[in-house]
Amino acid sequence: MNSHRLIKQVVKGRDASDGAGVKLVRVFSYHNTKDFDPFLMMDAFDNSNPEDYIKGFPWHPHRGIETVTYLIEGNVEHGDSLGNKGNIYDGDCQWMTAGSGIIHQEMPQPPGRMVGVQIWLNLPAKNKMCPPKYGDILSKDVPIIEDQGCEVRIVAGEYHGTEGAFEGDYVKPRFLDVKMLPDTTWELKTIPENTLYTYSFSGSGRFQPDSDELTVSKTTLLFEKGEKFKVTSGSEGLRFILLSAPPIKESIAWGGPIVMNTQEELDLAFKELDQGTFIKHKPK
Repeated sequence: MNSHRLIKQVVKGRDASDGAGVKLVRVFSYHNTKDFDPFLMMDAFDNSNPEDYIKGFPWHPHRGIETVTYLIEGNVEHGDSLGNKGNIYDGDCQWMTAGSGIIHQEMPQPPGRMVGVQIWLNLPAKNKMCPPKYGDILSKDVPIIEDQGCEVRIVAGEYHGTEGAFEGDYVKPRFLDVKMLPDTTWELKTIPENTLYTYSFSGSGRFQPDSDELTVSKTTLLFEKGEKFKVTSGSEGLRFILLSAPPIKESIAWGGPIVMNTQEELDLAFKELDQGTFIKHKPK
C-alpha cells in the first residue's frame, strides 16, 4: 500500500435527466457500486436556466439508503411524509435517512443558479429498515477551519479535532468542502481502508506525487487505499468536496429509488408501494 493515495479512476459522468426533467450529470451510479462502496450514486448539477431545473423532483419514495443534498448555490424547497418541510440555501445540506421508507419531494426554486450535488449513501443490511429521519444542516452551523492556506468546511466527520455539523447514525462518512488558494498544498491523514473520492467544482491541481496538473473542474477522482491524501492547487485555485467512509461490502439489490440487499426485499418494497403499506412511520 502506498503512503499517499494514488488516483484509481477519473470519472466525468454523463448528462442525464431525472425527476420531472431536471438536467444533471450522473457522476457514478449502479455500475460503480463496488468501487465507491458505501456511496451508491452521485448527481452533480450546475444550472443557470430555470427551465433546466424548475420541474424538480416531485413526490417519490426511498427505502434502504440515505440521501445527502449539498448546495453550493441555490434554493431547494423540500417536504416529506414525516411532515418535514422547508428550504435549503447556499451552503446548506439536507441529510435524509430513508430507512424503512419515506416519500419526499425536492423542488428547486427560480430564479438563479443551482450548483451542488446529491449523494446516495448505502445503509447496512441490519439498518435498512431503521426509522426514517431528516437532518437539516444549515450553512451557519458548518464549522470552518483555515488551514494550510485553505478553507475547510466540515459538513460531517472530523478534521483536526473539530467535529462536523452532522454525524450519521449508521454509516459515518467524512464530508469536507475545501477551497484552495492558487499554488497551495493541502494534506490530510486518512483511514487507509476507507473509500475516498473527490468532486471538483472548479480549478486544477496535482493529486498525487510527481504527477502532472489535472484540470478537474466537474470531475470525480476515486483514490486507492493509503494513509494520506495530498493535493497541490493550480494557478486558478481549486474548490472540491472530499468524501470518505468504510465500505459495507454487502450484496445490493437496486430498483429505482429503493436499494435493498436481496431481490425478495426489493420485490416486497414495490409490493408495499402498490398496496399502500410502504410507509411504516407517520408524522408525529
